Amino acid sequence: MSEQREAIRSNAKYLRNVRPIDPEEICEYVEGTPHPAVVRQHLREDAAMLGLIERDDGTFVPVDDEPVSPRRGPVERFPAEYERRLEDLLVERYGPDWEEGVSGDLLRSTIRRFKADYLDGRSVEYDEDVAAGYAIYHLPGYYAAIQYALDDLADRGLLGRNLRVLDIGAGVGGPALGLCDYLPDDALLEYHAVEPSAAADVLEDLLAETGRNVHTTIHRETAEKFDPSEAANGRGSDGDDSGEEFDPTAPDDGFDLIFACNVLSELEDPTAVARSYLEALAPEGTFLAMAPADKNTSVQLRAVERELEDERLWERTAVAFDDESGGDAEQYRRGQVTAYGPTVRLWPGERPSDRGWSFDVRPELAVPEFQRRLDEAAPADDEDHAPGEFVNVDVQFSYSQLRLDGRRRIDMALETSEWAKMAEMERHVTERIDLVAAKLSRSLSEGGNGGNDGRGRGRSNPLFKISDGSEEIDHYAVLTRETALNRPLLEADYGDICSFEGILALWNDDEEAYNLVVDEETIVDRIA
Repeated sequence: MSEQREAIRSNAKYLRNVRPIDPEEICEYVEGTPHPAVVRQHLREDAAMLGLIERDDGTFVPVDDEPVSPRRGPVERFPAEYERRLEDLLVERYGPDWEEGVSGDLLRSTIRRFKADYLDGRSVEYDEDVAAGYAIYHLPGYYAAIQYALDDLADRGLLGRNLRVLDIGAGVGGPALGLCDYLPDDALLEYHAVEPSAAADVLEDLLAETGRNVHTTIHRETAEKFDPSEAANGRGSDGDDSGEEFDPTAPDDGFDLIFACNVLSELEDPTAVARSYLEALAPEGTFLAMAPADKNTSVQLRAVERELEDERLWERTAVAFDDESGGDAEQYRRGQVTAYGPTVRLWPGERPSDRGWSFDVRPELAVPEFQRRLDEAAPADDEDHAPGEFVNVDVQFSYSQLRLDGRRRIDMALETSEWAKMAEMERHVTERIDLVAAKLSRSLSEGGNGGNDGRGRGRSNPLFKISDGSEEIDHYAVLTRETALNRPLLEADYGDICSFEGILALWNDDEEAYNLVVDEETIVDRIA
C-alpha cells in the first residue's frame, strides 16, 4: 500500500470519531497534497473496512449500529431504474427492437426451454441468451421475494446496517437488488457474489445502479470451487497492494448474511455445499436459502434444512487469550445449526419428517414493461402462445433461515398436559383437541389466494398447511364455518403461531394426511 493511501486511511481512522471526514480537509494533511477527488476515491475503496458511509454532501461518517427496521407494505413493482438498465442491456445485445423478429423468437424459445428443463429436473446451462431470458422472466419475482424473507430478520432486530453478504449462485441479481433496496440509505453493504455463468454480466450491469454505499465484488467461480473463507477473512483487502490482511479473529469475521437463492436444486450435493458455506457465517449471522414454490425444489430445500439442523460446526470466536508462551492463541467453539424460521420447532427434542412442502405467496407485482413487450410481440401464428405466457409477476417462494447462535424466530416449548402433539395425532382422530401450530401456507383451496399444491382441487373451504415441528405426516387446517372466534386463522400471516381450541382431528384416506376441522366450535387465537 502506498504511503499516501496509508496516510489517508490513518487520518480517516482518527477523524471518524471526531467529525465528518471531508476529503478536502484530509488532503491538507497528506504529503504531496493529493487532489480531493483522489482522497475521496481512496475513502470509497476503504469504506467497508473503515465502517464508513458516504453522505450526499461528499463527507464520510461511521455507519450507525442501529438495526434496520422492517419494510412496511407490499413490494408493488420492479423499480424503474433497474427496468431501464435491463432494457438498455437487451438493446445493446439484440438491437432496439429486441422483442421482435429473430431476437424475440430466440428469447421466447429460450424461456420456454429453460422452464421445461427446470420442471423436468434437467440442468440449465446459462449462456448469454439464457441469462437474458432469465432476467426478463424471473428477475422481478426474485427481487420481491427476498424482501419478504428479510422481514423475518428485521422484525427481530437481526438485520444490521453494516452488512457483509455472500450470495451463492447470484444469477442475474434478483436477491441482490432486493437486498440493496431493502436497506436504508445510511446502511453500509459489502456484497460478494459467486456466479460463474454469463448471468454475472447482467448482474454486474444491474449492480451499477445501486447506491454509493454498496460495495460489490463478483467472484466468477462455481459454488463448489469458491473458498468462502478467503472473502470472509479479507475485508477491505480488495485493491490493497500492501499485503496487509484483515484480522480473521475480529468480531465481524464471517458474513452477516449468506444467500443461497434458487441455486440448491442445481447443485450435485446441495447439503455439502451449504454446510461448507455455513462455516463462513458470522457467529450471529443468517444463512438464507430460497427456492421456487414448486413441489420438487421446495421439498428439496426443506430436506437440506433438516439434514443440516442440529449439526455442530467448528466456528472461530472473537476471543484471544495468552497461551503458555505468552503469545496469543485462537480459541474455537462449536456452533450448532438451528432452523431459525419460518418453520417451527415447538416441542423440545422433536423434529418434523413430513413431506415439508411449504411456501409463501405475496401480492402480484405490476407487469414490467420488458415482459409486456416480449409477450405482446409474439407472432400471431405462434400456436403455442397464450396471452400472458411471458409475464411472470407471481411472488411465490419457499425459504429457510439457518443460524449458529441457537436463536429461533418463534421460541416456544409446549407441554402435553396442555396441548396435543402432531406426532401423536393418530390417537386423537375423531376427537376435539387443543393445538398450537404455525400457519405455513396461504389458502390452498381452489379459488384461494395461495395457489394449489394438488390438495385443493374441488375444494371451496379455506385450507392451510400447519405445523408444530413434530409431525411425520402433513397436517392441514380446514375452515368449514367462519366465525368471529376462528377468523384469526384467516388473518394470520405466513409463519404466525396460532392456538386452536376445540379443533376436530380427522384422517383423510384420499390425501393420506390429517385434516383438522375449524368450525363454529373452534376458537383460534394468534400468539405473539
